Amino acid sequence: MNALVAYSINENDFVLSPERVMYWEQKKTLIIADLHIGKTGHFRKSGIAVPQNIYKDDLHCLFSQILFFKAEQLIIAGDLSHSKSNKELDMFKKWRQDLAGLTIHLVNGNHDILEDEWYREMKIKRSDKMSIEKFSFLHDPDSIVRNEINKNQYTFCGHLHPGISIKGKGRQMLQFPCFYFTNSYGILPAFSRFTGMAKIEPREGENVFAIIENGIMQVK
Repeated sequence: MNALVAYSINENDFVLSPERVMYWEQKKTLIIADLHIGKTGHFRKSGIAVPQNIYKDDLHCLFSQILFFKAEQLIIAGDLSHSKSNKELDMFKKWRQDLAGLTIHLVNGNHDILEDEWYREMKIKRSDKMSIEKFSFLHDPDSIVRNEINKNQYTFCGHLHPGISIKGKGRQMLQFPCFYFTNSYGILPAFSRFTGMAKIEPREGENVFAIIENGIMQVK
């Protein structure tokens, strides 16, 4: 098990981190999916006692990864936000002010429903899909076909919150978040710790990297 894993796609170099981010070396770009700002606050408003520290830890982790990789750009493959208005949006505003020089591009997800003015104030560029040379970015992998993505491009997505089951001792099955790479697209783990996981069933030739505590292990 490794702390960081190098992975090549279309002659470009990426680094997978157990902090649920992927770094694109050639473009000095950090790539994540499903940050879900406001999700813990949404549950608290519904009377479910979810600690706000979960979200604070997510923001701190993202800040640390940006500094660690010296990233100049952040691409979010959908679901930056989760609900319209709560204290977590104010926390993100302060976080953004501390990283004013960072370029942020959001590929719209199904939860990205804040007012246009908020994204402008945060200096976040938005689009339904994004292409950079040999790569494209979408939120939902099921939308690749209807978005008419160039077949020569490799697509990065989020939305699914992929998880892989690994057999432990005593017939115990444990599930871990993972990076999931098919031949034509890759699905990133949800960056937010406050999410569920969808079990994936990888096929022959596909690569899966499980995130186990502070390391990454290739399981297929």
